[in-house]
Amino acid sequence: MKFKNCGYALVLFMAFCPFIYGQTKTISGTVTDQNATPLPGVSIVLVGTSTGTQSDFDGNYTIQASEGQQLQFSYIGFATVTMRIGGTNEINVVLEESNEALEEVVVTALGISREKKSLGYATTELDGEQVNVPGQNNVINSLSGKAAGVNITRNNNLGGSSNVVIRGITSINGDNQALFVVDGVPINNEPGNLDVTFGNGNNDVARGRGGYDYGNPVSDLDPSVIQSVNILKGAAATALYGSRAANGAIIITTKKGEGNKKLGITINSGITVGHYDKSTFIRYQKEYGQSYFGDLTTASGSFTNGFRTTLDLDGDGSIDLLPRYNDDASFGPRFDPNINVFHWNALVEELPTYLQKAPWVAAKNDPSSFFKTSYSYNNSVSFAGSDEKMDYRATYSNSIQRGIIPNSEIVRNNLSINLGNNLSDKLRVSTSANYTNTRGKGRNGTGYDGANARNLMTSFRQWWAVNADMEDLREAYESTGRNITWNWKTPDAQQPEYWDNPYWTINNNIAEDQRNRFFGNIALNYAMTDWLSANVRASVDHFSELREQRIASGSVGVPSFSTFNRRFSEYNYDATLNFNKTFWEDLSVTALAGLNIRRTSTETIFAETNGGLIVPGIYALSNSLSPINPPSEDFSKIGVDGVFGSISLGYRNFLYLDLTGRQDKASTLPLENNSFFYPSVSTSFVFSSLMDADWLNFGKVRLNYAEVGNFGRAQSLVSPVLLNGQGSFGGANLASISSTLRNPKLKPESTKSYEIGLESSFFRSRLGFDIAAYKTNSIDQIIDVAVSTATGYSRKFVNSGEIENKGLEVSLFGTPIKTTDFEWNVRANWSKNQSEVLSLFDGADNFEVQSYQSGVTFNATVGRPYGTLRGSNFVYLDGKPVVDQDTGAYLHSDTNEEIGDTNPDWIGGVYNGFRYKNVSFNFLIDVRKGGDVYSLDTYYGFGSGLYPETVGTNALGNPIRNHLEDGGGYVFPGVAPDGSPNTVLADVSDAVYSGGLFGDLPQAYHVEDGSYVKLREVALTYNVPSKLTDKLGVEGLSFSFTGSNLWIIHKNLKYSDPEAGFSAGNAQGVQIGAYPTTKNYGLNIKMEF
Repeated sequence: MKFKNCGYALVLFMAFCPFIYGQTKTISGTVTDQNATPLPGVSIVLVGTSTGTQSDFDGNYTIQASEGQQLQFSYIGFATVTMRIGGTNEINVVLEESNEALEEVVVTALGISREKKSLGYATTELDGEQVNVPGQNNVINSLSGKAAGVNITRNNNLGGSSNVVIRGITSINGDNQALFVVDGVPINNEPGNLDVTFGNGNNDVARGRGGYDYGNPVSDLDPSVIQSVNILKGAAATALYGSRAANGAIIITTKKGEGNKKLGITINSGITVGHYDKSTFIRYQKEYGQSYFGDLTTASGSFTNGFRTTLDLDGDGSIDLLPRYNDDASFGPRFDPNINVFHWNALVEELPTYLQKAPWVAAKNDPSSFFKTSYSYNNSVSFAGSDEKMDYRATYSNSIQRGIIPNSEIVRNNLSINLGNNLSDKLRVSTSANYTNTRGKGRNGTGYDGANARNLMTSFRQWWAVNADMEDLREAYESTGRNITWNWKTPDAQQPEYWDNPYWTINNNIAEDQRNRFFGNIALNYAMTDWLSANVRASVDHFSELREQRIASGSVGVPSFSTFNRRFSEYNYDATLNFNKTFWEDLSVTALAGLNIRRTSTETIFAETNGGLIVPGIYALSNSLSPINPPSEDFSKIGVDGVFGSISLGYRNFLYLDLTGRQDKASTLPLENNSFFYPSVSTSFVFSSLMDADWLNFGKVRLNYAEVGNFGRAQSLVSPVLLNGQGSFGGANLASISSTLRNPKLKPESTKSYEIGLESSFFRSRLGFDIAAYKTNSIDQIIDVAVSTATGYSRKFVNSGEIENKGLEVSLFGTPIKTTDFEWNVRANWSKNQSEVLSLFDGADNFEVQSYQSGVTFNATVGRPYGTLRGSNFVYLDGKPVVDQDTGAYLHSDTNEEIGDTNPDWIGGVYNGFRYKNVSFNFLIDVRKGGDVYSLDTYYGFGSGLYPETVGTNALGNPIRNHLEDGGGYVFPGVAPDGSPNTVLADVSDAVYSGGLFGDLPQAYHVEDGSYVKLREVALTYNVPSKLTDKLGVEGLSFSFTGSNLWIIHKNLKYSDPEAGFSAGNAQGVQIGAYPTTKNYGLNIKMEF
């Protein structure tokens, strides 16, 4: 409570601090080259602080500073200039082209600004324009293909979460997502679908079962307010974050107040439209219709040639033909336009098709017609300015996303404020605050959902009747408001068997959610001298969210209503003392000492109706048909206290040595073993400073070693008591403890990292590269392992196991052409990571991380990379699959074997940017080579006869779905047990549940290579010349035409996007009800006043 009150007091102080007057002043000016041409994007940093800005399109800049401080101006291909601030408020700078290295300044851990040449570890910095992709509202997705070593897996769900892993998996069963820090505030980015105990996605959604993906919480940040993103990859770069640094960090700096006047206004308005990518959706066979069986006559005579023949519906005295509506497969009778049948909609009196026969043909409108054009509207307005007393920036933005699934929408409103005030020539106060309200309706369901069928893709891709017309289904729902489905139980009992009408689902069985989030900080900086300063900062990240899900009466699933509430808060209090001084003009010393106090709390409560709803359409817990079970509640608190320090020594600006250390004490660890030390050492040698070569601008070798940690969750130490909702005994509620035994002696996972790198640039920085090689070993893995039930538990937590990651990263940049009017820039990155599970626990050689429907598992296997898939495999002879000569079917392995490796062989990206006068054009190619993907969609879809591979003719010229006695059958490619080519015809006339062999293929058959080459982003921008904007009364005006995911240039998966998944988390490479990719086209207008 004391911490909470302190936080509220700081917020109040933050509200009043801008009105305090100080002694610092506004410094402004223009940066040009030797030809008086304005230079946009020049980095201007106040030396020794994290304060900085960039010059605008006309080379103008503004920054708050005090007399005696120094400004550093740096730009690629130009010599860095440092200016001391005197009595004037205007400093104009002319930069000269130079062969010397660019003294680029980047924001590192804890918000510390450092010269990049002094760093002994790899970083990648992206400016705001690179991550503010119009129509892309998740900043994680905007990083795809732009940084070596950063593996991002997108999700095609509307508002869905994306997976971001830097330099491989380090924790077998824990969190592997990178740490996000915004303006010094650590941001919770744990997707809402993750298990609250383990954090690895070990729940129904992550296992591919039904649910919803509520997205990455970091998507609450408005991309338009981002100034820069710096990706800290290795442990040495993040060691000052200690126990939360094992997975790398993404440091985001937002825009601050700037400008040469009291008030500057920027307005952005954009619209993006999208269409589904046909190459990422199923292509249906059009030869056979609904049923599990082909041509079948039962002994009772109730079915003939696959049709139901027991009813005379129209009273004409003859038995009518009806498809087997209760079958959710397309292994039925062959289509024939000369056969007229009573389709599913001929049984409903309210419809004009009642008792109307129609030809037995494939639907004109298959499920691809269900998708609609998506729209995204993004509008923002920013107010910014500064004077001699303060600087400020405030941005309001509104985003509306409507997906390709009808009735799906996410609305986000964001308010971002940055304020700075100089209380004196030595004391500065600054604050940032961000508030976001996100509302979702009709989010896309994920995974395989069974009776609830919230994910329509599991029906469209796995269980469908290709004679069912989507337009007829739409008209049936809209004209009656009832759940009139293609999948009746029986003709006379019009109730859905397995699947609802899709239009009923999207309008009735929906989820709604709302999240309110606030994060921000307040900081004080006191300059005791020009070489010694003190900083204190308090920050908060808080959100509360409400999720509601409903299943309507009349659906396949039991009518229900559920509600889930979650509250999360994290408070950080930091104090640092900074030293920056040069001795004897040769030795620079930068030192830091500080402490951090972190307090985190999480509360969740879940409740749902029981047994159905009393009154249809009333969604409230009080409308439960049976008494509801006690709500499921969870509460956890985590406290971490840390002290840290660093020292950086620089000798003559060419040799640097950095030492850091952090001691963390955590409440998640036992009292006798709750404190751990995390050190790092790094060095960089700028060898170009000792060389006199016109062709070499910059050359640096770097080397580092570090140790970082990953603490367990709050509930890994003590077993929580659970109310089980099974009544009472003797007036007392019954309770139980978790079936997983907690371990009070757990240690944090520990990662040891080594890295070596080489950076160089040539020919006036027109060409350059950055190469890094690394090796990490993560030990003392926190794993929940199976134990004998005689102990009273089924599993327990232990410290055991080790993962090793080794990798190579290459980044290239170049400017092949550069003139006054035309410029061409190229950036490319390539990285390869190899992981290996070195050990597990108690001599075990495999740990099952995740299991999926059909029996495929995601594993950590000793001697293999983390993330292998295991399932039924072919039996091979000399590398060829063996076919059973009695049945014609493939032989299966006796036990589950490794059938795939989900890790890519390598990933990369290539960016090209062109500028001709005021017109710029750029595009990004994103590449992944390798990485296997298992598809439950084709596993079931082949068995139900949906895909083109399940039809065709054989060598005899007959349809393969004919019975063998009718000349049908299919010859599976392979060999006989004696090695001769297989020639045996297999009977493939029926669906999976009827003995069909297309449904009995080894699971390895459905594992494919997940390689892709994508045209990820395209942008064409026109900046209106100043001579025209002056006439219009605006300072700046630009128009941009953008595109994203426009073209999958290459992929091996026929019917889906290799990236498509169902959640963030450790287990990837499995597709269950995958959504198609959306191609987006946008128009954006930006005005500055």
